[in-house]
Amino acid sequence: MKALVYQGERDVAVREVPDARIEEPTDVLIKVTATSICGSDLHMYEGRTDVEPGTVFGHENLGEVVEVGDAVVRIRAGDRVCIPFNIACGFCRNCDRGLTGSCLTVSPGMDGGAYGYTGMGPYRGGQAELLRVPFGDVNCLKLPEDSIERELDYVMLADIWPTGYHATQLAGLEPGDSIVIYGAGPVGLMAAYSATLLGAANVMVVDRLPDRLALVEKIGATPVDDSAADPVEQVMDLTRGAGADRGCECVGWQAHDPDGTEHPNQTMNRLVGSVRATGGIGVVGVFVPEDPGAPDRLAREGQIAFDLGAFFQKSLHMASGQAHVKRYNRQLRDLIAADRARPSFLVSHQLPLNEAPQAYRHFDDRDRGWTKVVLRP
Repeated sequence: MKALVYQGERDVAVREVPDARIEEPTDVLIKVTATSICGSDLHMYEGRTDVEPGTVFGHENLGEVVEVGDAVVRIRAGDRVCIPFNIACGFCRNCDRGLTGSCLTVSPGMDGGAYGYTGMGPYRGGQAELLRVPFGDVNCLKLPEDSIERELDYVMLADIWPTGYHATQLAGLEPGDSIVIYGAGPVGLMAAYSATLLGAANVMVVDRLPDRLALVEKIGATPVDDSAADPVEQVMDLTRGAGADRGCECVGWQAHDPDGTEHPNQTMNRLVGSVRATGGIGVVGVFVPEDPGAPDRLAREGQIAFDLGAFFQKSLHMASGQAHVKRYNRQLRDLIAADRARPSFLVSHQLPLNEAPQAYRHFDDRDRGWTKVVLRP
């Protein structure tokens, strides 16, 4: 089968690899019909992780079931399904509590597993023609009859919409709250979109790229351009000096200033400054335990200089981590099916799999208009 393979720093290529296949009785095999490039993929693409050459990328996957293992009882060939990026067994201590992003079974020795991602188990990704789905009864989200014509909406359920929604939940968002979101990439936009659906009174999104800020405005949120003025001061002005009730970090450790200089602690400390006393912060941007390519000693060891004193003095609370996609994906699917949500608004490009290397270059360079890419194997 054809698949997108990592070859080295900023070097990916479509190659022939052995076909994905049923390996365990609980497996499901899907023919991938839509798979997205995620901002998290860029960390590996840029050589900032220890991903092995030969790794097949892709954790945002949707497709048609072509084969099921003998122990699969709920899923059948012909079903159209969306696959959560995190792989779950469904029966371990964490899965049983709904914490499927921290499954204790699928990757022995670590909490959680994912498709095509370094440090998240041996599972190949879905930027390929076929994908093996372990524990298929647990990990396949069945899609309704409109799944072909609404495919661009439903593929957002694999990762970025549940992750953006998760950010608002970690922050403790309630109807009528104000919220500031740092980062208007796909996850930040989905956090803003979720906040509007959840009844936030004021949704502010900090970024500097004009195409992203235009999408912020399109969904009825307030764009905050951090290249024009200090974003904390702008948020304080927009909240009459009080600060936002809630804040979301949707950038991660590669945050940088308008000149491109990295400041791994930038968004975290700006959130502390932007959120009112007793407010909440949700962190879903990726932070890693180590980064040999980081600009300073702390960041190389997975640490940041955090304004803990201000955080403590303001009695803020904070929660973080990967989204437990299965906690949210059914409800979000039903919002799409009821025509109450169209998360595909952020998709800018649909391309065949063989154009994936060019798409990665454009997306990595943040070229204007390249907000979200869906590949079609």
